[in-house]
Parts: sequence; C-alpha cells; structure tokens
Amino acid sequence: MNGFDFGARDSGPIFVIERKTMDAIGQMVHASGQAYRAYRACSLKDREKAIDAIRTGMKGSVMNLAEMSFKETGMGHPVDKARKIKLAVGKTPGIEDLGTEVLTNDDGMVLTEYASYGIVAAVHPCTNPIAVLVNATISALAAGNAIIHCPHPRAYKCSQLAVDLMNKSVRDCIGIDHLVAVLPSAGHRITEELMNHPDVDMILVTGSDTALSAAFRADKKVVGAGPANPPVIVDETADLDRAAADIAKSAGFDYNLMCVSEKAIVAIDRIAEPLLTAFARQGVQVLNQEDMEKVEALLTNADGDINHKFEGRPLEEILKQAGVQYRYPAKLAVGEAQLNNLIVMKEIKVPVVPMVRMPDFKSALKAALQIEQHNRHTAGIHSRSIERLEEAARVMGTSVFVKNAPFISAAGFDVDVPCALSIANRTGEGPVSARHLAFRRRCVLAKGFQLR
Repeated sequence: MNGFDFGARDSGPIFVIERKTMDAIGQMVHASGQAYRAYRACSLKDREKAIDAIRTGMKGSVMNLAEMSFKETGMGHPVDKARKIKLAVGKTPGIEDLGTEVLTNDDGMVLTEYASYGIVAAVHPCTNPIAVLVNATISALAAGNAIIHCPHPRAYKCSQLAVDLMNKSVRDCIGIDHLVAVLPSAGHRITEELMNHPDVDMILVTGSDTALSAAFRADKKVVGAGPANPPVIVDETADLDRAAADIAKSAGFDYNLMCVSEKAIVAIDRIAEPLLTAFARQGVQVLNQEDMEKVEALLTNADGDINHKFEGRPLEEILKQAGVQYRYPAKLAVGEAQLNNLIVMKEIKVPVVPMVRMPDFKSALKAALQIEQHNRHTAGIHSRSIERLEEAARVMGTSVFVKNAPFISAAGFDVDVPCALSIANRTGEGPVSARHLAFRRRCVLAKGFQLR
C-alpha cells in the first residue's frame, strides 16, 4: 500500500507504549521548535546556503540511498530510484519559488509575500520514499519551516539515513540542528500523535486517502496528495510511434511506481491494432487476450480488490507468477481489457498497462473520465488535434495534464520543468513546491511609494 493504515485503535493495554511515544514526540517537537525559531531569524541567503548544502551533501549518497530503499521496500528498480532522487536533489525549487507581489496605485502600495508556517509534519509513501522526502525537505526549508518526517514502515531505515545526511548538511552550514528530523519509529500511531501535536503547524501528506483523512482530523493546515489513476487517450491523429515510446518510457520507469505515470490507455478503435504494433517496436511485450486474463487474475483478489503485493515488482516476475511466458528484455507489458475491469478502474502500480478500445474521441474522453474517477490528479492525451488537446484538458480537470509527452515529464524528468513529487489533488495546490508550504501575508501602506 502507498500509505499507512489509519484504522481504529486496537483495544488493549497500550497506555505505557503511547506515553513513551508521546514523550518522545514532545521532545522532538520541542527541538524542532527551537530550530525553527533560530531559522526564522536567518536571512534568505542563509536559507539558500542551507538548501545548497543539502544538494551538495546528498549528491554522493544518491545510489546508496536508492539501493537501500529498493532493498528495504522490495519495490522498483535501483537505477530508476537513483534518477528520482537525483531529480529531487537538483531540480526541487528553492527560495526562488517565493515570488513577491507588489501593487501600487493612487491610494498607496500593497505588498504580498510568503511567510513560514512553523513545523511541518510530512507523511510519506513507500513507493518513492527518498525522492519525496528530499523534495519535501527542500520545499519546507525554502519556505522557512522546520520539518519532521513520518516515513512508511517499509522505508524507515533509508529515510532515517537521508534525514541524518540532510540535517548534518544544514547543521554544518548554518549551525542549526534538528531543522530536519524524523520520527523515532514508524507506524500509524506515532504518526497520528505527531499530526495532532499542538505545536505542529502544518501537515503534508503524500499517500493514501486514509492517511489524508487522519491529517484532516488533526484540524490544522493540510496539503494533501491523495490517490490517482492516470489515463492516457491516444486518438486517430496521434503519432503512434511517439505515443508508444512516451508511454513505455513513463509507465516502465521504476516499474510504474510513480503516481503520475500512465495507468491505463484509452485508444480509438481504428488505431488500436497499429498502436499495439508500435508498442512492440518499442520493446513492450504485447499480451494476447488469454495472457492478459491470466495477469488480471493474478493482480486482483477474490474479494474484488487489487493485489498490492505485486506493486513495483519486475515484469518478468509478474508474468511468471501469472503463467505467461516473458519476452526478454521487456520492462513493460500492454494488453487489452474492458472498461469496467478492476485493473482499469483501480490504480495498481505495476509494469502492466491495460488498453481500452473506444469507437470515437467523445466516448474515449468519457471513458478516461470514468477511469480517472474525479481524483483530479493526472491525465493526458496523444493527438495532433489542437481542439481535442484543449477539450481533453478542460474536461478532465486534473491537477496535471500532459499533452504528447511521457507523464513523468510533469515531475521534471528530461524537460525544463521544476521537480514536484507530491500532487496535492485533494487540497487543490496541485504540484507542491515551497510556496504551498508557506502562507501569504499582505502589507498595506497608504499614500506612499507610487513613482508614476
């Protein structure tokens, strides 16, 4: 699963455990509060130095952290994970994201700037643990905050090491300790305790709806990235080889663990067969109906839900478990499925992407809306029609919409786009950066500073 299980508390003798947990959290929040107050007195140049120190200090540990997170979570591909971490280290926006707005007129001047919140509690998934953690840290520090990380239990050790490295970089650079911290253990109890601590000012959640619901119950500012199920439309005007190459690049990356990666294809019927042929030319394994049904049976449970244990696993392993012959060296498989099939309608982060046929563009757009399920997360299209590109973007209404490109480009891969690894679809911020972890302040000056 992407997030924690924030279900009802167990009944039983847990008071002693929770008391120790609360004491540990109290000490951590106190230390973070002291660090925040010291940091608040620093200049913007000091913030920039701290962030530069993190970028420099993390560069030599990227591959080690990638391999460590792969071994600990059992998900994804170490080389792809390293690329994600490198992206977060190098392309997460810093203080330049905090733009100042000025309005002057006959009545005077209005200055609007971004100010720090305080202590940010950041809840992370196991799918992209280190990259998301680094991305959140740089964003929080750029906004002037302290941050306490709440890693997934399956990614605690690698997260702890990453936090230690970043905190040391900051401490050595500007002399402030505990500005970047991590919970002393991982789990839903301790995470909830932190989120509900009165001195925690903001909660950033990247993960499941259950974690996000727990954050909302804490009754404070929440920036929330909820679930996704990104569909991509391929119409009859598209460059099919380019569409196949882009989808293969994105959905095959890290075995499709990225929340923005294509999870379902909606193809116009007349180009469905040529599109499958184009996928084959890209080295994608095209599954026939019988093999696709075997894979569907493997990836779903008898109770009508997704079998999450195969998320982030290699294609070869999945096909072998399903009884389907694997064709080396494919990283991704595509096969046809019906619109109402579970693997189409529910997000599953595996390197097998279902393709649904639709007779025309109107029905394809309607199907994509059904698949996306109003998560307002990510969707996209491959088309040469300007009218369809515009209509699909408007109708889908997602936080991220990608036209004629790999979906992972929206996160900053291989294009000049700032890195954003948390998509706050539930709370409306969209791709999260420093400005979303700050609050806007307005200063009004009457009868002055007008030079016209």
